Amino acid sequence: MKPNTDQSKATEQKPDAKDDLKALPMLELQAKLGASPEGLSQAEAQKRLTQYGPNEIEENKANPFLKFLSYFWGPIPWMIEAAVILSAVDRHWPDFAIILLLLVANAVVGFWEEHQAGNAIAALKAKLAIKAKVKRDGKWTNPEARDLVPGDVILLRLGDIVPADARLLEGDPVEVDQSALTGESLPVTRKAGEAVFSGSIIRTGEIDALVYATGKNTYFGKTAQLVQEAQTVSHFQRAVLKIGNYLIILAVTLVAVIITVALFRGDPMLTTLQFALVLTVAAIPVAMPTVLSVTMAVGARSLAKKEAIVSRLAAIEELAGVDVLCADKTGTLTQNKLTLGDPFNVDGIPTEQVILNAALASRADNKDTIDLAVLGALTNHKVLDDYQVLHFQAFDPVHKRTEATVKRADGKVFKVTKGAPQVILALSLNVGEIKPVVEKAINEFAARGFRSLGVARADQEGQWQFLGVLPLFDPPREEATATIATARQMGVKVKMVTGDALAIAQETAKKLGMGVNILDAGGFGDAKHHETAQLAESIEKADGFAQVFPEHKFHIIDVLQKRGHIVGMTGDGVNDAPALKKADCGIAVSGATDAARAAASIVLMTTGLTVIIDAIKESRKIFQRMNSYAIYRITETLRVLLFMTLSILVFNFYPVTAVMIVMLALLNDGAILSIAYDNVHYKDKPEAWNMHMVLGVSTVLGVIGVVSAFGLFYLGERVFHLDRAHIQTLMYLKLSVAGHLTIFLTRTRGPFWSIRPAPILWIAVLGTQIVATLIAVYGLFMTPLGWGWVAFVWGYALVWFLLNDRVKLLAYRVFDPTAAPLLVKKQIDAKSVPADMTPQIAKRAYELYEQRGRQEGHAVKDWEQQAEREVRKK
Repeated sequence: MKPNTDQSKATEQKPDAKDDLKALPMLELQAKLGASPEGLSQAEAQKRLTQYGPNEIEENKANPFLKFLSYFWGPIPWMIEAAVILSAVDRHWPDFAIILLLLVANAVVGFWEEHQAGNAIAALKAKLAIKAKVKRDGKWTNPEARDLVPGDVILLRLGDIVPADARLLEGDPVEVDQSALTGESLPVTRKAGEAVFSGSIIRTGEIDALVYATGKNTYFGKTAQLVQEAQTVSHFQRAVLKIGNYLIILAVTLVAVIITVALFRGDPMLTTLQFALVLTVAAIPVAMPTVLSVTMAVGARSLAKKEAIVSRLAAIEELAGVDVLCADKTGTLTQNKLTLGDPFNVDGIPTEQVILNAALASRADNKDTIDLAVLGALTNHKVLDDYQVLHFQAFDPVHKRTEATVKRADGKVFKVTKGAPQVILALSLNVGEIKPVVEKAINEFAARGFRSLGVARADQEGQWQFLGVLPLFDPPREEATATIATARQMGVKVKMVTGDALAIAQETAKKLGMGVNILDAGGFGDAKHHETAQLAESIEKADGFAQVFPEHKFHIIDVLQKRGHIVGMTGDGVNDAPALKKADCGIAVSGATDAARAAASIVLMTTGLTVIIDAIKESRKIFQRMNSYAIYRITETLRVLLFMTLSILVFNFYPVTAVMIVMLALLNDGAILSIAYDNVHYKDKPEAWNMHMVLGVSTVLGVIGVVSAFGLFYLGERVFHLDRAHIQTLMYLKLSVAGHLTIFLTRTRGPFWSIRPAPILWIAVLGTQIVATLIAVYGLFMTPLGWGWVAFVWGYALVWFLLNDRVKLLAYRVFDPTAAPLLVKKQIDAKSVPADMTPQIAKRAYELYEQRGRQEGHAVKDWEQQAEREVRKK
């Protein structure tokens, strides 16, 4: 192929012949693209961006109108539509209008909330957009990868996701992981001139590359997507869906009974069928998917404000059950701000020389904390001007060192290296002479909490000489100790994971107050082997792990999961990706590589452990909201279905009309959405669905609701002798008021006043109840009741509400007995309190625990102190 030297023509030609560009000689490719190893100008890049478009795959967005219509298709919409048709056939036009309103309202609410949730996720994904290191106008810049154009020169480094199809320029070979694209399990080696594809990951090395295809023109197209949409259903979602299925089965069974009895009695089949359909729709948890998606989106937005970006919404739910958190030491438990101590020198070599040689094996551009610490220790930075770095080999987890080939001002060439002391020692010619003293120095540094960095230098013959050891200190984060204590109180065991020596890990753990039972991961052996029961138990009981390699992390998580733990894992490197995927909730810490962020479910944009604990708290709050919703939904379904079924079977009377049922469902679903924003108290232990408790409490409240409904029915018919039309309105208002008050019962485990409701919940419930009350007073689609009877119904419902609140507390004691009294007793016995006062204090502290909703385990010391003050005053 003849090279095209006309740059203006080259920039107009779109590089769609990808295979040609992949194999074209580099000089011809540069000419064809109108590019050079020096990169493009910013003006030319902007011009090409307009020509080629952004470097991203366009999503096939669904037509909003068609998406809206999809909400009218499915089993639940079909049932509502059938009820609409039956109403029209039977010429019940009020029923027709109201049921049609329910159908449209459900579609509008579902469409709008999903649209809002989609916007929230899109905003979160935008924050995760990968950056690229690009040479523009002769300088390295960091634009978003979507701004890359053909002809750009990019720098590819360890852990980078290749942002576009590119050809490697001059440099050392790199290893590239193409498993996401080709299924190859092992990395492949790519040399200068060869192609690397968008979506692959750099495993070792670094090199410049020339972009030749972007966006939809890349070889593998959509494989470059960083954040994948989560299609998996979590444990939490499965439990909620099981509740939905239970309610549907219950509703269909009871409706079948009603239809059978109606057939036996000879009731009008059209009216009976319409009523049965509407009753089924009212009982089925139509709002459940919407409540779930809204709650998840609210939680994701809340975490985003704290700089924690959720790339898989189900991860928020999984976090609620996490009981073990494996946390990286560096940057998560420590400040990742290394400072250099007094070096250990071999054979009297001056300290300045050891630091200088280490600095020559460092690169400031990489922003590596070790490199910056070494360079910062130089007393005179101008001394580096006398040296020219001819070649630099970056650090990678396999070789565990950096290396540079350096030319002095006098023309002499030598090599320098720095890295793990044991690795540098193994290279050195003088290892036999110095090994004992070096290892002693390393152990002494480790005992003081210092990491050690070996430094060596090689002459022109390549014979390495060990120069000394640089001690590096990374102080613990100021808030880490308190955060770990908080995690422990929340039932989460934090286990330190570090590649540092055992002594360093133990010293750091001691300072953080997290226990010093640290295992040396070097004894684990092959991660694929079947560990002994003794080793598995040791891993479970350990406070942390030292000398950890990436494969060890995967093994640790696997063992903990097999022993029944829900495991969270933090990581930042490319080799952490398998462990992040393996964990129940993978968390990429601040500054993580693109590969780690792609594998993680949550990406932290700020440093430290605090935001992870905040995320766990938020996830537990979400769990509590969904737990409250589940109990509420089951209670209301039982209440309406059992009352309706028994009324029809025993009294042959429809206590409410089909239109009333539809309005009940419409108002209830409108108010319950606000539970996604409600105030809740998180529990001080990992969450798990207790279906025995959920179904037990719901059944008790549902049955009590049926009793109260029949009580009002009896008063209306036998005591006040109201006609059936007025009784129907009376029962409609009672079911509506009692149903909304049930929200305030189920949202707390203690008395209803133990947790203040969120303002939005107050407004939603108050608004729907004003509407329901006005409908009953003035008789919209029903017989008007008047203000006097409305006041009576409200008073009746409130009395039963207070009674139900006490019944609820009793139900929780039966179906979910707690160990809180033992916890309080244990706290009190640990103090110097007179023996005769201990039982009194424990009893009063337990009363405080009950009053606060039985969910403030983290406040146990406050209860005890308040109880002790009250008892001592007596």
